[in-house]
Amino acid sequence: MTKYGGHTLIAASNFPIFLKILNMIRLLLAAAILSSSAYAQTGSEILLFDLKVKKSSITLSNPKNITNHPGYDNQPGFNRELPIVYFSSFNDEGRSDIKAYNYKTNHLSSVTQTQEREYSPTHTPDQQFLSCIIQRDNGAQDLGKYPVDGGEPSVIIDNLMVGYHAWADNSHVALFVLGQPNTLHFMRLPTKEDTVLAQNIGRSLHRVPGTRSISFVQKLSETEWQIKQFDTETLKITTYASTLPGREDIAWTPNGILLSSDGTKILMYTPQDKIWKPVRIENGAELLKGVTRLAVSTKGDKLAVVIAE
Repeated sequence: MTKYGGHTLIAASNFPIFLKILNMIRLLLAAAILSSSAYAQTGSEILLFDLKVKKSSITLSNPKNITNHPGYDNQPGFNRELPIVYFSSFNDEGRSDIKAYNYKTNHLSSVTQTQEREYSPTHTPDQQFLSCIIQRDNGAQDLGKYPVDGGEPSVIIDNLMVGYHAWADNSHVALFVLGQPNTLHFMRLPTKEDTVLAQNIGRSLHRVPGTRSISFVQKLSETEWQIKQFDTETLKITTYASTLPGREDIAWTPNGILLSSDGTKILMYTPQDKIWKPVRIENGAELLKGVTRLAVSTKGDKLAVVIAE
C-alpha cells in the first residue's frame, strides 16, 4: 500500500487479496445477522381449517392446531397428492428443520434434522423432492432439495441469496433474491439462464392455478403494494389487484380465488367483485390473531393459516 494525498492506495498486485478479505468480512457479518435473526423469530403456530368452495363463496370450519410447539412453526406447504402439510420448525438450538404432518393419521414426523437451517419446504412438480431454502452458517442461502422419502440433499442454486421460490415446472423456478432491493428472478435450470423481472418484491410467490403464470407482490411505495403476475413463457407482467394494506401474504384456491388476511380475518378477492370480502368462518374465528402466511391444499379442501403463538 502507498500513500497519496492523504489517502491509502492498494497496489494492483494486492487487490485480489483485498477483495477476498472484504468478501470474508461480508460473509461473517451476514452469518452473524442471520444467526441473530433466527433466534429473534417470533413464536407462531399453524392452524388447519376445512375449506369449502361453492362458486365464488368460501367457508372455513373445524380449525386444528397441528403444531402445538413453543417457538417458530411457519411456512406451511402441501404435498401435491398426499394429505400432508410440510412446515419449518425451530428446534431447541434455534435451527429450523422441516416437519411433515399427515392430517389423516395425525402423525407428525421430521423430514430433516441437520446442522443447517431449512425454510420454505415446497413439494416439487415431479413429486420426488422437497425443495427448500438452505441457510448456511457462513451467511449463504441456497436453493436445495431433499428426497421426499429421505436422503441427502442436493443443491439447485448456490450463486444467489435465495429467500423464497415457486416452481413453474420441473425446469423453471421463480426466485425472491435478497438484496438492495429484493428482486424477482426467473431461472431456466437446464441452462442457468437467469432473468431479473422486477424489484422491491414481497415474499409471497405462487403458481396461479389454471394458468401458466406466477404471482408476486410488488411494493411500489410504503403504502402501495400490488399483486402482479408474470407469464412464464412470454415473461409479460400484468397487475391483478392491490394487497390489503401492509399485507404481503396471499394464497390461491384451485378455482382462482385469492385469499389474504388483515391479521385477524381471512378475506377473499375475485376478479368479478374486485374487492376484498371476509370469508365465512363457522367456528374458530377467535383463534385468528397475528395471521401471516396462508397455504391451500391442491384439492382445495384445506387451508393452513399461520397465527401468532
